Amino acid sequence: MNAPTTAGSMAEISPELFDKLKGQLRGPLLKAGDPGYEDSRTVWNGMIQRKPAMVARCLGVSDVVTGVRFAREHGLTLCVKGGGHNIAGLAVSDGGLMLDMGLMRGVWVDPNEKMARAQAGCLLGDVDRETQLHGLAATLGFVSNTGIAGLTTGGGFGYLSRKYGWTSDTVTEMEVVTADGKIVRASERENADLFWGLRGGGGNFGIVTRFDYRLDTLGPEIIGGAIAWRDERAAEILELQREIMADAPPELAIVSALRKAPPAPWLAKEVHGQGIVLIVICYSGPMAEGERWAARFKSVGGAVGDVLQRRTYVSQQSLLDATQPKGRRYYWKSEYLPALSTELFAKGMQHARAISSPHSAVLFFPMGGALTQLPVDHSAVGNRDAQWVINIAASWDKPEDDAAQIEWARAAWRDARPFSTGGTYINFLTEEENGDRIQSAYGANLQRLVEIKRRWDPDNVFRTNKNIKP
Repeated sequence: MNAPTTAGSMAEISPELFDKLKGQLRGPLLKAGDPGYEDSRTVWNGMIQRKPAMVARCLGVSDVVTGVRFAREHGLTLCVKGGGHNIAGLAVSDGGLMLDMGLMRGVWVDPNEKMARAQAGCLLGDVDRETQLHGLAATLGFVSNTGIAGLTTGGGFGYLSRKYGWTSDTVTEMEVVTADGKIVRASERENADLFWGLRGGGGNFGIVTRFDYRLDTLGPEIIGGAIAWRDERAAEILELQREIMADAPPELAIVSALRKAPPAPWLAKEVHGQGIVLIVICYSGPMAEGERWAARFKSVGGAVGDVLQRRTYVSQQSLLDATQPKGRRYYWKSEYLPALSTELFAKGMQHARAISSPHSAVLFFPMGGALTQLPVDHSAVGNRDAQWVINIAASWDKPEDDAAQIEWARAAWRDARPFSTGGTYINFLTEEENGDRIQSAYGANLQRLVEIKRRWDPDNVFRTNKNIKP
């Protein structure tokens, strides 16, 4: 047997072992130096620079099954890459075998049943474009380059979530490759415990190769976009956001951000590089009502940029993409909030004014609505009492700035924690956040997740994640 002596470094993978796996796959198998290896092994967060020994670019479920069985047989660490957008870089580990799902991006829409079937390598934009052809939409996230797999198995929320719930709430069935290399279906009717765990429990229990989503009628146009003001208006604008969202219809979502103005063409040149407060709005209900909500924001006056208008839902879904390029360095700290407050806003503004990177921001995301209407044990996602999320998003370009930027985020987070529900979103946890932070993400659901892990992955094959140990 040409097994590595210790699962880990690339030097331990013999040419014979590499060729053995390559001969069993439909898709390409890559090693360091091969064309495509660097693109496959790198992820969105440039701080993550781990290198798997081999990368299998899966063309279908058979390649996934082969990869799982091969890794187990030869004692290889196994990691799985969907979109690669996770802040902690969970898609990649040093040594061992990566299964890159990026070639599996098929989407099939049944407009009569209002259902979409999507392969695990899809990005949000893949699903948005196919569903919008039929005037339908899946409940997904905020950045179109995010992978559906990590988003969904971690819970997932976006502009439509106050109306339709967590992304994981809209999944009706999943196709899963288990730790022993078998293919099963997970739904309310079949392997219900696995289905429960995969809706929020991340990649702990198996590799989902297909998601079936319930769709809702939407678009093609919505009222959406952004408006920005100078940062001296921040307290006023944040209070307006709080006031409006207190009794807003579930079709309305308002995200606010405190940051330095990027050199975007929709922002006045004189504020580029200066502090601003901006709101990103999406109204997914009747257009006439959306126009009335837009008018309320437009009447504030003094804006230094305004692209709030009728637009396609697809364009809304990619509105923030330019702020999140692959390869930049990212570090987040976040908390669920029971409410917004003047005191919290003051802390947020204080830290926003201390931002030294042109890319960092303090963001407030709305929750509530349908996200909170199901019981906490409906699925693994938990934390259904949250009304808001604060995300302190540090983002910068140079490695030599790591220490200062990370400390900025941690300092802002320390001041935000007293306002927290005590919970946090699993998909927003950074690389070092484990233990009590995983407990905070799952709360009372964690023990049930441990039991599911013991049944479906007792040997902890799927451990390169926010790991729930059996």
